[in-house]
Amino acid sequence: MKKIVVFASGSGTNAENIIQYFEKTTSGRVVAVFCNNAQALVLEKVKKYAISSEIFSKNDLNEGLVLQKIKNFAPDWIVLAGFLLKFPSNLIDAYPDKIINIHPALLPKYGGKGMYGMHIHEAVVANKEVETGITIHYVNENYDEGNIIFQQSVILTPTDNAHDVAVKIHKLEQEYFPKVIEDLLLTTASAENKEG
Repeated sequence: MKKIVVFASGSGTNAENIIQYFEKTTSGRVVAVFCNNAQALVLEKVKKYAISSEIFSKNDLNEGLVLQKIKNFAPDWIVLAGFLLKFPSNLIDAYPDKIINIHPALLPKYGGKGMYGMHIHEAVVANKEVETGITIHYVNENYDEGNIIFQQSVILTPTDNAHDVAVKIHKLEQEYFPKVIEDLLLTTASAENKEG
């Protein structure tokens, strides 16, 4: 069974959804949630499960302390679920092609520094987009520029406001993110079995 470490910064709805999904499968298990915000709701949500939670600062992340802590859990995959800090190269180098992120827009549109949450949805509405969606991608040294693994779009109506867009995106995240993670776990496990 593959081990997953989740990084989150906020409410943790995606993190909890992933935890619950993998409690019902044999392909993987969330073993720890790392959070850079001691007040984040995700930390309350994690308490319901037999999962470690680790709180850290931006300095801990950039100076290698987080990497040391992660190694204790020996994860096969690292999943960013609403994590707002830029991932440093020491982590990316330690887990090449094993770190993925979900972005609430159809990249390359609405990506980059400062583009998260309601900022994205407000920009989508302001630009009168007819569709938006989610992108699941590998993480590299630049915000939202890693290779795309999966995208799913949703149609917008002229009357949708930023809140309406957020609701539509949330539904896509809840439906697809755990399944895409599981597909990656199963695909890599099968490739490893062939090599072995």
